[in-house]
Amino acid sequence: MPKQEQTSKDRTGGSSLERLFMAQLKDIYYVEKRLMELLPRIKQGCTTEELEDAFELHTIQTEKQAKRLEKIFSMLKQEPETKRCEALEGLSKEAEETLNETEAGSMTRDAALIITAQKVEHYEIASYGGLMALAMTMELPHVARLLEKTLFEEEETDHLLTEIAEGFINFEAEEEGAYSWQSNGTPQDA
Repeated sequence: MPKQEQTSKDRTGGSSLERLFMAQLKDIYYVEKRLMELLPRIKQGCTTEELEDAFELHTIQTEKQAKRLEKIFSMLKQEPETKRCEALEGLSKEAEETLNETEAGSMTRDAALIITAQKVEHYEIASYGGLMALAMTMELPHVARLLEKTLFEEEETDHLLTEIAEGFINFEAEEEGAYSWQSNGTPQDA
């Protein structure tokens, strides 16, 4: 009689998809917890009140999103746990470089902070969208709804940052620039 092969669920206590879902949930929980530390630092580097307010709002939302993830862990009968997110650590380093390499009080700094923040937002949007789709596949509609709520908030934040950048910051940053562009697309001293 042939030996029956164990399924991945038998060996690990969860299917491969469940393990993927939990790993991604821990990753985004790390992101939210880490952002609660990073956003106040970024806010301090802002030049404009509008951008400070946007980062303040996102800090408050991030705290709510972390609590929402804790609720999801509880619904899944798991302890909240983080998994280091190397992508966020890279973006965190980029934010620190932005603060160190741009002039304090400049619109160029605000423009750079918006770009860096939007990179984080896009990571979060991709993560929450993927997690929501997995939750639906795994027939976890209550979990999917919580993830969708956060996904919507992340998309709103991204949109708000775009509005602030396109509304005035990018234009004012261009006006304070030390370069003008040659016809071949390379910078030259103004």
